[in-house]
Amino acid sequence: MSRRTRTYDESDVRIRPSKGSRPRTKTRPAHNDAETAMVVSVDRGRWGCVLHDDPDRRIVTMRARELGRTPVVVGDRVGIVGDLSGRPDTLARIVRVEERRTVLRRTADDTDPYERIVVANADQLVIVTALADPPPRTGFVERALAAAYAGGLAPILCLTKSDLDDPDEFVANFVDLDLRVVVAGRDDAIDELQGILAHKLTALIGHSGVGKSTLVNRLVPDADRATGIVSGVGKGRHTSTQSVVLPLPDDGGRRGWVVDTPGIRSFGLAHVTPDQIIDAFDDLRDTIADCSRGCTHLGPPADPECALDSLDGPSHRRAMAVRELLRSVTASGNDEPVEAPTTD
Repeated sequence: MSRRTRTYDESDVRIRPSKGSRPRTKTRPAHNDAETAMVVSVDRGRWGCVLHDDPDRRIVTMRARELGRTPVVVGDRVGIVGDLSGRPDTLARIVRVEERRTVLRRTADDTDPYERIVVANADQLVIVTALADPPPRTGFVERALAAAYAGGLAPILCLTKSDLDDPDEFVANFVDLDLRVVVAGRDDAIDELQGILAHKLTALIGHSGVGKSTLVNRLVPDADRATGIVSGVGKGRHTSTQSVVLPLPDDGGRRGWVVDTPGIRSFGLAHVTPDQIIDAFDDLRDTIADCSRGCTHLGPPADPECALDSLDGPSHRRAMAVRELLRSVTASGNDEPVEAPTTD
């Protein structure tokens, strides 16, 4: 028979067991013991990393849950924990992404607000351009320059296929920008380029077919990057399918790295402002402080009182070259040739 209500006490209360003895908390581990590494590859939810004190050991990692959808790209400095042995079938975790020093970005076109990060923390950008087959395009070089200036990278123009055409005419388009130019055709020595890349993280970009992968194989003999030929309509076929960081041969000191990127068809600059480009030049940075609010620095008729017009000497020539660069990247689109129709 059931007991009367008046005789109930606390011994009659049923206590449901809890799921665990530890209280729930949103406090995450600090991971103070995380090792610093650099991301060298990205492939389907897995990131290849190397430790700064042991660059020959490749560690496969995943993104820790607490990072959510935080983007992790090649060149990122990250903190990793877990199995760092690099042995097959082992997996570590990325628990922290350090602040980026530089970022090379592009958008699909000039109206697309979504920025795609090509590489992080690169010291310099080598713009690989063929002098022929496919023909060089000033528009692409100008857009790459604008992205480099805005992202904090030092730009370098590298000309390939020098046996097919003379570089002087093309180089003349950029003479007033103080752009460093190096020629690295098949028959040219690459000692100068190797010296430029030493001890730095360098991104290489260029249209498909310009010889970028061939150049990477010369710089990194063990890279074995796939190469292709130029199609009959003057465009190269894609051979590099994803960005990857490759170590340059160790010269006994601090090692340099190159980032081989896929061939780029378009280079949108929706994220770049004129002030970001001009800010890359020391002698022009302070001058634009005297410009009126909203000045585009394009000169008359849009901006008849732009402060850049008050300069003289080498600074004036550089200002006019930068102005032409601004006009080009805001008016020329992606400078892509029309695809020729195929015939049977």
